[in-house]
Amino acid sequence: MSRPQAQPEADNGGHVFLISDLCAMLETYLEPDQVAEVYRAYLFGAEAHEGQRRATGEPYIYHPIAAARILAEMHMDYKSLMAAILHDVIEDTPTAREQLVETFGEDVAALVDGVSKLSHIHFESRAEEQAENFRKMILAMTQDIRVILVKLADRTHNMRTLKGLRPDKRRRIARETLDIYAPIAQRLGMNSIRLELEDLGFQALYPMRYRILKQAVRKARGNRKEIVSKIEEAMAERLRQEGLEAEVIGREKHLFSIYQKMRDKGLSFNEVMDVFAVRIIVDSVDQCYRVLGAVHNLYKPVPGKFKDYIAIPKSNGYQSLHTILFSPYNVYVEVQIRTRDMHRVAEAGIAAHWLYKSGDEHGNSAQVRAREWLKGLLEIQQHAGNSIEFLENVKVDLFPEEVYVFTPGGDIFELPRGSTAVDLAYAIHTDIGNQCVAAKIDRQLMPLRTPLYNGQTVEIITSPGAQPNPAWLDFVVTGKARSNIRHFLKNLRQEESIALGRRLLNKALVAWEIKLDAIPRKDINRVVKGYKYRDLDELLAEIGLGNQVAIVVARALLEGSRKIRDEEGEDSTSPLAIRGTEGAVVQLARCCHPIPDDPIVGFISAGRGIVIHHRDCKNVADFRSRPEKWVDVEWEPDADKDYPVDVRLLTANKRGVLATIAAAVSEMDANIENVNMEERDGMFTSLNLTITVKNRKHLARIIRRLRSYDMVERIQRIK
Repeated sequence: MSRPQAQPEADNGGHVFLISDLCAMLETYLEPDQVAEVYRAYLFGAEAHEGQRRATGEPYIYHPIAAARILAEMHMDYKSLMAAILHDVIEDTPTAREQLVETFGEDVAALVDGVSKLSHIHFESRAEEQAENFRKMILAMTQDIRVILVKLADRTHNMRTLKGLRPDKRRRIARETLDIYAPIAQRLGMNSIRLELEDLGFQALYPMRYRILKQAVRKARGNRKEIVSKIEEAMAERLRQEGLEAEVIGREKHLFSIYQKMRDKGLSFNEVMDVFAVRIIVDSVDQCYRVLGAVHNLYKPVPGKFKDYIAIPKSNGYQSLHTILFSPYNVYVEVQIRTRDMHRVAEAGIAAHWLYKSGDEHGNSAQVRAREWLKGLLEIQQHAGNSIEFLENVKVDLFPEEVYVFTPGGDIFELPRGSTAVDLAYAIHTDIGNQCVAAKIDRQLMPLRTPLYNGQTVEIITSPGAQPNPAWLDFVVTGKARSNIRHFLKNLRQEESIALGRRLLNKALVAWEIKLDAIPRKDINRVVKGYKYRDLDELLAEIGLGNQVAIVVARALLEGSRKIRDEEGEDSTSPLAIRGTEGAVVQLARCCHPIPDDPIVGFISAGRGIVIHHRDCKNVADFRSRPEKWVDVEWEPDADKDYPVDVRLLTANKRGVLATIAAAVSEMDANIENVNMEERDGMFTSLNLTITVKNRKHLARIIRRLRSYDMVERIQRIK
């Protein structure tokens, strides 16, 4: 077969590609007639692109040849290579799809058509046209998965030759690559392509960060070369002693991975580079586990850092054993152990099906998993209202650090991982967040603090009289939710503080048989001005928050206007009635969990209002020296609310104990909020329960019920 003497193309790495070089590579694994077909596609493409040049200056046809070479390195089939050579003829030349069908057949034309429709997608925009282009590519992938392989080869070579483009275009293409194509490559298990796309994208998007980080890595590599060598030698020697043949390779961390860890986890460069990476490749699965035992005997494993992706492969077909060891050189060693077949699949992903047609299960498994993913995408497409919604659904799988959830109306919301129903409520609207009281997740009523996961449908239930709970701040993730809750509580706290301050001041004035409303305005203004507050409400709020003492303010209000009675020993004030529902400025102490009918005392805490304690609480003794901070309090007779209380049980160590106790508590019209278990010995288990009750009588009935079980040795309330 004669071949044209095309001019060589030099990419930014200095590599030269010729059609003759490509054909020589193909002859190593394709049949001669298949190589001839690829060459025929080249002749067609060269003629179609005649006169066209790339931004870098060379004839346009050199780009399709380079893309085909990337696929040839994966040992892809000849139709994929033909499509790579022809992938731009529909988009950039007058050639029609029908002409490709007539000349090369439906398969090649469909591959070219599927890739062509991607050429000008700007994924950072949510425009309908851009989302439609992406939808068409995904649909083409579901028909023939080779579409995305051709596109990834095209994008990889484009990234290698970005230097000829304007800076703004370089950044746009780099962002698109990092946002979409690198994650797709990862989702399909094509690790080598992903790593190259990420590093090239990083270099184009953040050139200065890339350059500085590259210099730092080069310097660190020199400093730690000796340690790496010693670790590799020690591992290789131990494996030889165990009679295990293995290839031990020191792994280089790629720059974008280092950058991501530094940015996302707030680590310094030295903290990231403190972890040494080693890959051990063996011949069989059995040897993988034997090698694991050998390296664990050599260096101490870090607890909780072992992952078995051989028994449970990742969704993209990846298989390996992962473990982290602590070496005698005061550095951590990250070890990956895999077979040669697993290594090929880890690097090539679904392309391993074509790369090594040896009938091995791993390559086929990777492709089966990819097809299952694509099947799922097709189902999403069938139910999606429009292309934008479809794009958002696909991104759920591509960006695992994000959580995408649906409302019953079909709207999609993007939230950070770990977000809860409250985060979603505020993402929908501030008023929805402020008034939410419950959530249905996939039609099941769940607590508001339940973390959300990708693809769930969440219905927020609201009530007009509801308001944010300060406890929400313990679990919300988004800044919008946190800031709105704090803003609402700040305003609410102000109103509650004023109301409580008025009650406390009137309580103090009872000793002089007068109420605040009866005090002349001039006396009130004098005191407010003397305390340097703007108005009476601000003074009352400070009393309610515990920053001012009511009895002292009462004295100041009456000073000079009427004779102050010597109240010592004549305190006729009645206790302050407490319901436990006053809000943020009256709090039930968490140390003793007082409940109605308990003897209680109140302590004015600066900035927090009144904290209610059980009289027998061990923390009460700490406040005896500050009597001016104490407030006499009592429960209102109609206090009707669920109050938390801590109970400790010592139970027999039998199966089903917790279930029995939970059922009994539920039957007594109570609820278990929290459970902590600790095994005392082989016979007994200590259970600490936080349950909600109405009052002491309710608690007493629950305790009597639990005592009736033979499995309960001892039960007591914790104060």
